[in-house]
Amino acid sequence: MTALNVAVGPTEDSHIVDAVKQAGGEVTDLADARVLVWIGGPDGFPDLPDGVEWVALSTAGIERFVEAGTLDGRRTWTNASGFYAEGVAEHALGLLLAGTRQIVKAARTRWAKDEIDTSVLTLRGATVSIVGAGGIGRELAPRLKACGATVIAVNRSGRPLEEADRTVSWDRTDEVLAESDHVVLAAPDTPETHHLMNNRTLALLKPHSWVVNIARGPLIDEEALHRALVDGVIGGAALDVTDPEPPPEDHPLYDLPNVVITPHVANPASGLTREMAPFLTDNLRRFAAGEELMALVDPDRDY
Repeated sequence: MTALNVAVGPTEDSHIVDAVKQAGGEVTDLADARVLVWIGGPDGFPDLPDGVEWVALSTAGIERFVEAGTLDGRRTWTNASGFYAEGVAEHALGLLLAGTRQIVKAARTRWAKDEIDTSVLTLRGATVSIVGAGGIGRELAPRLKACGATVIAVNRSGRPLEEADRTVSWDRTDEVLAESDHVVLAAPDTPETHHLMNNRTLALLKPHSWVVNIARGPLIDEEALHRALVDGVIGGAALDVTDPEPPPEDHPLYDLPNVVITPHVANPASGLTREMAPFLTDNLRRFAAGEELMALVDPDRDY
């Protein structure tokens, strides 16, 4: 049997090293490796020797690697799509509840009951759309339904997401936004999704609608979002990602009472390798057995 030699870079991480060992592999130098587990970004990515058959990236989004021209068609590439979905879904639900239940606004005031009491919303009977419903959508939909919401999933193909009440294809996004009480953005950052939420699409939502973004900052035109929030076009926004990151200290969104911003912690960097480790072990075992890997990446796609 061919040895399962795995290089880990740019630095060795204890969770990743343990994952390799649990799969029966050995951590080696890149020159001797069949697999590279890369837990950094495209900066500093090494020249790959011919012996590397598979590169496992630790991020779900690969846009920066695509822009850098890192991916090639000579070997197998995987990302971490779906590996962090449970935590991100949990955070998305928390953001939506923090907004609709007026929790953050209440925490910023001192018993402003008359103002806050009439603004509290419920997810029971609400329609929530998940735009870009992949792994995160599969985890988020049942959490939303447990709160009494109806869930519409939007994905590129329209292939049914079993966990949602209904799935529609990307070309029907406008129709879904007009139907939604709230929307969660979980799509990749591509030319097609850039500023998906803009003056026109924000106006399709309802005055009580909350927009939650746990995907990529550029999905939202933040100037348009600010106008929509100030003018009462939508009810609020809960953002774990912004454009740029971090926002400038004087960013006007910080000062709005109907905005919740968390510092890109839906998938905390401090716990990334711990979350990735069991999936990596499974994939390494699949690789050693000649089976299809999870989270395969097409080098010709931009996400």
